[in-house]
Amino acid sequence: MLDFSKIKTISIRQRKNKVKLNGLIRPENSKIMIDSDDFDELTGSIITAAQNNKQIILMMGAHVIKVGMSLLIIDLMKKGVIRHVAMNGAGPIHDFELALIGETSEYVEQTVEDGTFGMVEETGSLLNDAIKEGAKKNHGMGYSIGKKIDELNLPNKECSILWNAFRLNIPVTVHVAIGTDIIHQHPGCDGAALGKTSYNDFRIFADSVSRLEEGVILNIGCAVILPEVFLKALTIARNLGFKVKKITAANFDMIGHYRPRENVVKRPTSLGGKGFIIAEMHEKTIPTLHRKIVEGIK
Repeated sequence: MLDFSKIKTISIRQRKNKVKLNGLIRPENSKIMIDSDDFDELTGSIITAAQNNKQIILMMGAHVIKVGMSLLIIDLMKKGVIRHVAMNGAGPIHDFELALIGETSEYVEQTVEDGTFGMVEETGSLLNDAIKEGAKKNHGMGYSIGKKIDELNLPNKECSILWNAFRLNIPVTVHVAIGTDIIHQHPGCDGAALGKTSYNDFRIFADSVSRLEEGVILNIGCAVILPEVFLKALTIARNLGFKVKKITAANFDMIGHYRPRENVVKRPTSLGGKGFIIAEMHEKTIPTLHRKIVEGIK
């Protein structure tokens, strides 16, 4: 095996980034950009579920953050609509970097050539420290990172989904595949801590899914990991005797993918729920979703 302790890191201040805070869409600026019967029916189901105190889970890929949608997600959390956020391993990285320096998303096509891709010291050391601390305390990864952002009092924490979830006591769970994220390249990474905290988050996620009857599950921009995790969590809930049959499920992405279609939209709704597939860019779907919900719950 290679000796990862010899990996050389660079300061995050040396890295050029594509995404900056001034690119985030503010809640007051969201607007309706999609007009369709399916979208209206879906948002109506979300509003009904929120008003009836039912479970609403958002599963999201990191691209949601990279295209500036964090503040809209946070606003729906603050309004009591979104009650659980599930991310893949990339989500917390971009969320954390926005809170830390107000920028994220490097130019991979350049940094992969000289071996500096993902090798920033601050992101790797601070997030791995949070994960190792969380593992010692038997916490989940999402909670551990939100707690670390709070402890460090990062300058842009108000723009962090994880920090707002920590403050609002809303679970954010992180579901990682080891080797997929830049913090796994860092010399301070601990595979056992990654596994423990992400497994704890899987158990937390399964608990939320067990309360999904007459609720809503949304998958925005994750093609593989979260649809797979959701199907397993749903199976656990049903195996343990929880009634989870009537579910509204929706997948949002720019193109269609097999796993979201089958594992989120079709299979989980076979016992009485309804599924929706919304194929459009996040820059249109998420502001539309936010605006329709906000106007509907007034």
